[in-house]
Amino acid sequence: MSTQFVRYAPDIETAESYFDQNVQVVIGKLEEYIAGSVTTEGTGRAVRDAHAKGYGVVKAEVEILGQLPAEYAQGIYAVPGKHGALIRFSNGQPHPGPDMLLGPVTGMALKIFDINGPVLLEDEPDTGTFDYATINAPVFFCNTIEHYLFIKDLFIEAGQYFAQGRPGQHRFFRDWVTGKGTLEEDQWAWEELFAFVSLAQIRPVNLLLSNYWTMGAVRHGDYIAKIRIAPVPGFASKVVRPTLDLASAPEVFRPALVAELRDRPFEFDIQVQLCADIDRMPVEDVTVEWPEQLSPFVTVAKVRIPQQDISGEDNLEKMDALSFTPWRVTAEHSPLGNIMRARKEVYRHASVLRHTLNHQQRKEPSSADEVLP
Repeated sequence: MSTQFVRYAPDIETAESYFDQNVQVVIGKLEEYIAGSVTTEGTGRAVRDAHAKGYGVVKAEVEILGQLPAEYAQGIYAVPGKHGALIRFSNGQPHPGPDMLLGPVTGMALKIFDINGPVLLEDEPDTGTFDYATINAPVFFCNTIEHYLFIKDLFIEAGQYFAQGRPGQHRFFRDWVTGKGTLEEDQWAWEELFAFVSLAQIRPVNLLLSNYWTMGAVRHGDYIAKIRIAPVPGFASKVVRPTLDLASAPEVFRPALVAELRDRPFEFDIQVQLCADIDRMPVEDVTVEWPEQLSPFVTVAKVRIPQQDISGEDNLEKMDALSFTPWRVTAEHSPLGNIMRARKEVYRHASVLRHTLNHQQRKEPSSADEVLP
């Protein structure tokens, strides 16, 4: 191929000062939030500190395609074949509640079964599963774990700020940019604020019609990549309820998803965008959208969702018992960058505590049929 892609090397990442100490502070804060959520969030159970509201778990099949160019046939994508899968659709907010209050940022978590090789989780290396945790935006609103210390608080408290009208909004934006007064002016978090504001511009659509990105970079065998899961146009055109009015009812996303899958199947493409310029396609700055003119997304696998009924309350219960983490991957697909690295222990501690408080067994399923017979 004519494009020269950037080769992966360990020094592609930059070590952040006080990383380990700051991660421990973040873990302490999230554990406090999750423990308190049993009483504060109105559900009577512990909720996730992000993606607290789920819209359903769906059975699917992933087919890794054959005859891919060598640069894309890396890691698990080097072996064509079909795999069972589960998908969890969710809202990105740390609170449950009416969709109108939660907004348009949604997530797709994909779990692929029967993947050979150990994953990068020391406490469960041999599960045979492989996860992607994605949202419907190509960027993330936090670049460093140091900034995450105050951004996470603002993310959880955003509703309290905005409930105070324009004065509350002004305080929110001031506290974000200045790190609640902790940052020097030349370190103000403008790019992260712009990324956060861009999420509010997302148009609410059926969950099947969004593109979903990993946001951060990941290793792709010998290369560096971002992953996108995109709806297949031929299936997207058949969706009967494409655009959604979040003010029309307390529950909007889930009924639209349930109705579509009850009537017809759907397909997504798993696509890889390889890094072609480390300066314009950075690893450590997740507020930057990688330009497609430098490196287009290439489809490496199909996600096929059969027609199915996910309307029952038991579907939500099964969904809630699952865990997804960007670190349940093989070494050839390791997450890259400080924010992605922080997610390893943060996700693990959150999952362990949530399952403990909810009296749920924390165990990886061995197949999609085990969850959705």
